[in-house]
Amino acid sequence: MTHFKQITDFDGSRSAHGQQARVENTRAAAEGFRKAMLAGPKARYFRSFDLVKVPYPARYGLRNAFSRERLVEFVHIQNRLFVVQFDTEEGVKTMLVSPSDHERNGETPFFRRLQDSTPSFITNRMVERQSTAPAIVASLGLKPEDIDYITYDHLHTQDVRRWLGTDQEPALFPNAKLLVHWREWESTLDLNPYQADWYCPSGIAGVPEDKVIKFDGSIMLGDGVALVHTPGHTEGNHSIVVHTDEGIWVTSENGISVDSYAPHLSAASGVADYARTIGTEVIINGNTLENSIDQYISMVQEKTIAGPSRRDPRFPNVFPSSEMTPFWAFPGAKPAFYVGEARHGKLHIPN
Repeated sequence: MTHFKQITDFDGSRSAHGQQARVENTRAAAEGFRKAMLAGPKARYFRSFDLVKVPYPARYGLRNAFSRERLVEFVHIQNRLFVVQFDTEEGVKTMLVSPSDHERNGETPFFRRLQDSTPSFITNRMVERQSTAPAIVASLGLKPEDIDYITYDHLHTQDVRRWLGTDQEPALFPNAKLLVHWREWESTLDLNPYQADWYCPSGIAGVPEDKVIKFDGSIMLGDGVALVHTPGHTEGNHSIVVHTDEGIWVTSENGISVDSYAPHLSAASGVADYARTIGTEVIINGNTLENSIDQYISMVQEKTIAGPSRRDPRFPNVFPSSEMTPFWAFPGAKPAFYVGEARHGKLHIPN
């Protein structure tokens, strides 16, 4: 971890006694961090890739805001992988962000029950498998051993054993190390029943200790790339922040749509009215509700770091790792703004 640098901008920003004061203090800290990121170098490469489309309960993704929930219980989300390269004192590093192993992730208890209770002909229409992490790496001309890091904003549904290896199977990415907030790792080792419903059974079992880098707080990984602690969805949740030619992208699953960060502009049924009625500036992705107050603050933090989108400055430059996408079977769940894809910089192929 010699090239990682601790970020101190957010130290104490949530310590005020008043709840809205915590929001505003964190917003101010995020504005300062954004200014510093923009003044610094950009990441060498950033590109998104589609992995799989799956149904997700509207009552979680658009917490309390989706007015068609009784008629349409689900939204469709596009799960993505991001390939990021950045310069460090130790050379160019390659990181996979959210490399979901969707073949194994289906064993997550919630999704296992959903799949078992749904006829296969319906499941086949709702689930669209597009690619895999190894196939995407190969398509870029990278070798499995070229991957230095993998990271997820949190470990819901994730099974990392195939990527990192165990005592029972070799690693597909033999040199990769998992970057994870220490709170997320410790939580995953000792889950309560509500959380366990969303974690893949044995998803980290047998992973060698030297394959896991547990960090605290927020860290700069190298030029233009940071992992910022954004607790709430889980205690150890972090957001991936990347400085590119299109500004600063902020990626997580705190919100399932850019609409979630600008709900007063949302096209999803009822969301804008709900946001205006209660005066909220974000709609949290609330499947576990570990700490909804912190998650609210974190989403404000994320959209402040991101700043305005260059595609439509009314919306923040947030890129959800699982983004709500239009689907014929779920009317009323079409977002007002859809990122879709992004590609910046030139890929470095190691010798």
